[in-house]
Amino acid sequence: MTRAYQEMYLSNAQSMLGEAFDYAMNDCHIPGDTFVKLFVASSVSKRMENGEPNFLAGKSGADMVSDILMETTGKAPQAVPGEHLTRSREYWIGWAIAYYQWYSGRTYREILKAVTYEELWNMYDPLHEADISKFASILDARIREAFPDTNLRRIRRTYGCSQSELAQYSGVSLRSIQMYEQRNKDINKASAETLLKLSKALGCTMEDLIEK
Repeated sequence: MTRAYQEMYLSNAQSMLGEAFDYAMNDCHIPGDTFVKLFVASSVSKRMENGEPNFLAGKSGADMVSDILMETTGKAPQAVPGEHLTRSREYWIGWAIAYYQWYSGRTYREILKAVTYEELWNMYDPLHEADISKFASILDARIREAFPDTNLRRIRRTYGCSQSELAQYSGVSLRSIQMYEQRNKDINKASAETLLKLSKALGCTMEDLIEK
């Protein structure tokens, strides 16, 4: 998968979002579910997804919260960032979802639709001491539950053709298409030739068909 930014910037992005969540909830006393909605609605979430340099390094968590609140409410936060000797539960939530966004390529909107803030809060124990891959595996499952259709099925239906028609247009067997859509066959492991045929028939890119 082609990611929006290199792994060398990931720890910065995680720290920034962790600090933002911590500041918003523990210093500004914004309810977690409210801040999540503001974050997703703001351009800040999209700019992080796109790997814009200002949102990977150079800003503090408080700066990020200020940007979010000014854009979504028109009001700047007044709270002074506190000094925390340990990383809070709120910090971990921001830190973890920043990792998953980078890892999966999913948007923050998609991620935070699949899992609520309360559920993230409850994941802290025992996941905050586990390898981050455990958290990623759990969110992978939640994403599949929230978005059951494969990209191939979703794009095909939007295009308005049946599986049989797609097989005819693309030259990919009907059985393969059925298995990809039922997740009985992993489209991420399909040959470049197969992906190219399907993407040309559907008028999309090969990357669009990959499951994130």
